[in-house]
Amino acid sequence: MQALALSETADGGDIEMHSRLAPDASRLVQSAADEGLSASPPPRARPANQVEAAGITQLGQRRVDSVGCPHCNNHDVVRWGEASNLARYRCKACQRTFNALTKTPLAKLRMKDKWTAQTEAMIEGVSIAKAAHRCGVHYTTAFRWRHRFLDSLAGDKPKALAGIVEGDETFILESFKGKRSGLPRKSRKRGGKSAKRGLSTEQIPVIVARDRQGATTDAVLPKLNRVSIPAALGDVVTPANEFCCDGGTAIVAFARRAGTAAHVLPMPGKPNPQAPDFHLNKVNAYHGRLKEWLRRFHGVATKNLTNYLGWRRTLEALGQNATSTAMILGAIGLGPYQQSTR
Repeated sequence: MQALALSETADGGDIEMHSRLAPDASRLVQSAADEGLSASPPPRARPANQVEAAGITQLGQRRVDSVGCPHCNNHDVVRWGEASNLARYRCKACQRTFNALTKTPLAKLRMKDKWTAQTEAMIEGVSIAKAAHRCGVHYTTAFRWRHRFLDSLAGDKPKALAGIVEGDETFILESFKGKRSGLPRKSRKRGGKSAKRGLSTEQIPVIVARDRQGATTDAVLPKLNRVSIPAALGDVVTPANEFCCDGGTAIVAFARRAGTAAHVLPMPGKPNPQAPDFHLNKVNAYHGRLKEWLRRFHGVATKNLTNYLGWRRTLEALGQNATSTAMILGAIGLGPYQQSTR
């Protein structure tokens, strides 16, 4: 009883005599005060969600410095208090307030203290079930978080490619993963295999273009034809590039229309000894790494394929610099390619 009473008094932070304290306990407290010792407990650590929010605010400040007001793009903004553990800002032009996550896929997303675990799971490329276990959230929450974090990364592409550019298409098996009804065919298990050998309507074309510095752009094509390729590569491959391709009708037609010098290489991996710089080794190697990485997911829903391409493209661009900080910056619109063009 004596110890309990002393503990209650110390937790209150005041050294005062209570009638319910035993005389010995009262003397101990008074003695501590006389010797200049504080009976108050040490300052409590900030809750994890507040610590994480402080880190998000620091990262968000970089976005505010880069983008300015998300409503009108004006850069004349000032701090305007705090809400939900995040700093707020006010634009002097449009008079509207915002925080670092306003108009980003992470806006209003809760449990910021678990974002680090979420991004670490993304860097390692673990399954939804394992990501949910790490973050301590439900399976469906982990799935929604994954695609909220990937939303901005899907559009993080280089504005232009430099020098020699390799372009080639690859094919990903069509998947209706997650769809419960209305399937046009019998469902497959754990990715499955195509019903037909070779190319067919079950294979979804993906075009990839990559320069020798490693900058990469890609796109899911509705069809592999002369219309879809220019829509995907028209702005990033220019007449200033030397374009290497495999001689496919659609991709050669794109190069001609773009006015780009095209080097048709019918034997990828075996460059002409007289022109050793022109080959498709870089882009074909990227295809291999992409498909090997996708295999762990046992099939990717075609409707989400663009997000997974952005995910892999970001990991390739970051390389050894793939950290939670970099992934969160990418999720709020400051991915590796977006930062390089601002």
